Amino acid sequence: MKTSIARSRLRNAIVFFAKNTESCGKIKLFKLLYMLDFEHFRQTGKSVTGFEYQAWKFGPVPVELMQEWEDFEDDLKAVVEIVPERVIDYTRLAVKVRKNVEFDADDFTGRQMTILHDLCEKYLTTQSPKMIDVTHEQNGAWDKVWANGRGAQKEIPYLLALADDADNRSLILELASEAKGYSHPVANGGY
Repeated sequence: MKTSIARSRLRNAIVFFAKNTESCGKIKLFKLLYMLDFEHFRQTGKSVTGFEYQAWKFGPVPVELMQEWEDFEDDLKAVVEIVPERVIDYTRLAVKVRKNVEFDADDFTGRQMTILHDLCEKYLTTQSPKMIDVTHEQNGAWDKVWANGRGAQKEIPYLLALADDADNRSLILELASEAKGYSHPVANGGY
């Protein structure tokens, strides 16, 4: 179960992405949330939403949100709706912010806001197929777990957000360890 602040961040991140990017459907939203969490972990040792992501064929999937997708909890229903939109040869499940709903930045740090803004700027007009390409980069976190299908539906450890030779790797591992309540970093990267 998510903490209330993690749930509030999730709700507001969805509102932010839906309001500040074009063509924000399920796939694009899942990719943006993944990039938000993994970039924040890379910088701080903590995710923003607290989601676990699994390696699925079309990329990383926040399993908890996927399970809720067909029938959002009341808090998500109050801020967004899923609207089928016909796009040339398929139907996108577009994420639309409900009327009079505003983004609330109160639960976000300055760093988190910077990442949110950077992602929206970078992927403003990017369509879902290109978003899949972004999260499927060779030797990226998803690719390492997916392993040509052998890692299907396996967890993508946040530790994979860190390059093996990152200057701040030890510090981030220590911060991640503290955030999880461990006295020492988990050797296999199972954060």
